[in-house]
This record gives sequence, C-alpha cells and structure tokens, in this order.
Amino acid sequence: MKRMVSLAAILAAIALVSGGALAQFARTDDAIKYRQSVMFLIGQHFTRLGGMLKGSPAYDKGAFLKGATLVQTLAAMPWDAFLVPGSDKGSQMKDDTLKDTARFKEAAKAAESAMAGLVAASGTGDVSAIQEPFGAVGKSCKNCHTAFRK
Repeated sequence: MKRMVSLAAILAAIALVSGGALAQFARTDDAIKYRQSVMFLIGQHFTRLGGMLKGSPAYDKGAFLKGATLVQTLAAMPWDAFLVPGSDKGSQMKDDTLKDTARFKEAAKAAESAMAGLVAASGTGDVSAIQEPFGAVGKSCKNCHTAFRK
C-alpha cells in the first residue's frame, strides 16, 4: 500500500510539472513527438492490462491496479500537445481536428472519465467487474482514433 501511495504521489507530481510545460512546446515537432510518446506508453501498458484480463500473465490485483493507475495518469497528459497550431501537419491527425477543438476536448474528457471508471473497478479485484470498464476505455480510444486520426 505504501508503494502505491508513493507511486501515486510521483505520478501526480509528474502530471503537475508537465501540465505547465505543455503550453510551451518550442516547435510543433516537439508537440507531435511528446503526444506520440505518451500514446505509445498508454498502448504498451493498456495491452499488458488486457493480457492480464485474458490470463497472460496471470491476473494480479495489485499489478493491475498499479497499471490502470499509471495509464490514467498518462491519459491526462497528451491532450494539449494535440492542440498546438500546426501540429496536424506531418502527423496522423486529421486536418479538421484543430477546427473543432471543443469536440476534441470532449473526447479527451470521455477518455479520462472511462479511465477513472477502470481504476475504480480495478480496486475491487473482481475481474468480471473490470471487464466492462476496460471495454469502455478501449471504446473511448477507438472513438477518438476514428474521429481524429487519419
């Protein structure tokens, strides 16, 4: 439990520190690299969680909760980097994404909300109770990619 609290504190500090930096990308390429890096990490950790739900590796409540909490923290990080003017060029972002930022922000909030639901369910340790919120996170990812990715 002490390790989990320490991890949560470290992740919160990273999120707070990076939040101020998000608005200050020196170049649009920096914003693109930043968000791609965060999304790569989200994908890697979310895939591990999915494997655990399928039994490979075996489900471990503590490890699953730790992974879900990490993905939740990461999921709060990339959104501002998508909204940097010009960052739709040379990336997989659809050209019209920056024309409707309200819709994009709504999708980002939906993803964060789905992640919060997964973290809450992860605390129960009940794999069957985790399945639905896990699916909701995957659906929110797919919805964003369909709407905003080439």
